[in-house]
Amino acid sequence: YFFLSNLSLVDICFTSTTIPKMLVNIETQNKAITYAGCITQMYFFLFFGVLDNFLLTVMAYDRFVAICHPLQYMVIMNPQLCGLLVLVSWVTSSLYSLLQSLMVSQLSFCADLEIPHFFCELNQMNQLASSGTFFNDMVMYLATGLLAGAPLACIIYSYSKIVSSICAIPSVQGKYKAFSTCASHLSVVSLFYCTVLGVYLSSATTHSSQSSAVTSVMYTVVTPMLNPLIYSLRN
Repeated sequence: YFFLSNLSLVDICFTSTTIPKMLVNIETQNKAITYAGCITQMYFFLFFGVLDNFLLTVMAYDRFVAICHPLQYMVIMNPQLCGLLVLVSWVTSSLYSLLQSLMVSQLSFCADLEIPHFFCELNQMNQLASSGTFFNDMVMYLATGLLAGAPLACIIYSYSKIVSSICAIPSVQGKYKAFSTCASHLSVVSLFYCTVLGVYLSSATTHSSQSSAVTSVMYTVVTPMLNPLIYSLRN
């Protein structure tokens, strides 16, 4: 529940960086945003998006310990370690989003610029810059590969161990009980990563900014909205 409370807070903040502004734009029919507002929105969007990813990884490790080492769970997942894992996730996400925001703020843009998206997305900002973005693109792709690839690898490894441990349980009731403890988290992880991968794979194949903006709603709005429903049904 400590990790769930953090995930709930992050989901609320994650959707709050884009949805209120989007609703105001629809109501007022004015899609303008200031330069400072765009950089600020991009910072918090990256911050809470990366933090969401880290928290899902930490929760996968929590499920791994609970199922694979149940008798040592309270010793391994003590309050100090839980707090440290969450703190490291917050600090790392903050530093990454700060780095990307500072790098974008060093780029040159035209005075009147149109972003083909419903929020200030990092990749779109780099593409619309009038100055060179080679270093920015290199850092963005390296950081994305590291901050997304490493947590995904940890989640896959954790669940491979979980599946092998569940298969070793002799009784069907024991298997069901063990699997039910991680079913909610597995659903949320699958929803999060499948929508994110779907958005970027579709944008890479279609090269349409409008379709990319529409599909981005899946992981920026739909996924955080479904997370509390999934965990509430489990409880």
